[in-house]
Amino acid sequence: MKLIKSAAVACTLALSMGSFSVSADVCLGMACMYNRMTPMEGINATLGQINEAQEAIKLRNSGGAADNGKAGDEVIIENIKEALKLSKEINANDKLDRNRNRANGYLKKAREAIQAGNLALAADELKEADRRFSELKGMIDLTQEDRISQQTNLINRITNTPDTAAGARK
Repeated sequence: MKLIKSAAVACTLALSMGSFSVSADVCLGMACMYNRMTPMEGINATLGQINEAQEAIKLRNSGGAADNGKAGDEVIIENIKEALKLSKEINANDKLDRNRNRANGYLKKAREAIQAGNLALAADELKEADRRFSELKGMIDLTQEDRISQQTNLINRITNTPDTAAGARK
């Protein structure tokens, strides 16, 4: 009886694991688990939110916004927060991630300037953030050196692709 129970549990476990592996998408790495868009889409979406924040500042400076200054500030801050949230989708390599974090610093400085009431400084910080995020587009393609430095034996085993240069030291 004990043998039959063990066999039944083993068969059930094998069938359930097989059903999950058939329906699973093939994706490697942590970035695939969390990102909903490609790095280029993430950059474009972030740039769109930055442009909306810049337009809101221009509208506020021209007097076209609501009479209440805080209401106009909240719209700008929401655009910046959304840009920060969208920038998390930009994940292609370590170099890109470092520069994305630096560009996020300008968004945070712009948000602080808006909260302090300094629209001119916020506009300058947003302009610099726009420039920095635009530069990220050129960093997406991995060079051969980047690929070699990021390749590991585990990834080689998972993808079943031998790479003699993986982990090579110069």
